[in-house]
Amino acid sequence: MSTNGSGIGDVNTRVVRTEVLTKDDLDMVHRLFDQSYRQANHSYLEKSLSKLRYIAIAMVGTTPVGFAVADTIKTEIPRLTEPQIVTLAGICCISPNYRRMGLFRKLEGLATGASGISQPETRALVCGRMAHPASFRIISQSLAVIPKYGVPLSDWQKEVGLRVAELYGVNLDPETMVVIGTGVPIGYPIIEQEVTEEEWLPFRAVNRDRGDSLLGITWQPDAPEGW
Repeated sequence: MSTNGSGIGDVNTRVVRTEVLTKDDLDMVHRLFDQSYRQANHSYLEKSLSKLRYIAIAMVGTTPVGFAVADTIKTEIPRLTEPQIVTLAGICCISPNYRRMGLFRKLEGLATGASGISQPETRALVCGRMAHPASFRIISQSLAVIPKYGVPLSDWQKEVGLRVAELYGVNLDPETMVVIGTGVPIGYPIIEQEVTEEEWLPFRAVNRDRGDSLLGITWQPDAPEGW
C-alpha cells in the first residue's frame, strides 16, 4: 500500500508483513533504529519483528524516514466470554527531520490496521510497551488506561496485563506493569523530550539500564463493565 502523508511532503508509505521483509528492508530498519537510539539493542528489534506481523515503512524517494511495527489480533482475554480485538503497538522510529509531523501516528495506524480486524465502532484492547513518558502520552489520557500512578490495579487488570505480556512474549511484573528487561538497555532515545515530574511517576519502577519498559493498556472506545 502507498499513500502520501498529510503535511509531511513527499513521504510515501507501505505496509509489509514482517515475515517477508527483504534483507535490504531489514538493513534499512536497523539503520533507522540506530539513528533513533543510542546503544540500540538489535536483538530487541528482531524479537519485535518476530512477534508482530506488520511493519509500516515511510520513504522519501529512496531514503527511509520512519517505520512502525504492530499487530491487531482477536484472542481470548481473562474474564470475558468472547474473543476480543487486541492491538499490539511495537517500536516506532522516525528520522530526526520528520519528527513532530504526525508520521508516528500515521505509521502506527497503518501497521495496526493492516490485519483488517479492527473496526472504528468495535471495542478493542489497545496495548503498547513504553520506555519513556512521552510515548505513554498517546494513551495516558484515556479514562480506562492502566497503570495510573497511585491507583492500585485490580486482580482482573493484572490478569489482563499478564495475558498481553504473553502475546508480546515478555516477562511482566503485574503489580507495577513493568516489563522486565533482559539485562541490557533497549536503547536511549536520541531526542529532546520535555516531560513533567508527574508524567515520570508511573515509570519509577522502570529500570532503563536493564531494558525495562512500561506496559500501557486501555480500551477504546470504552471499557467493559467492571474494568
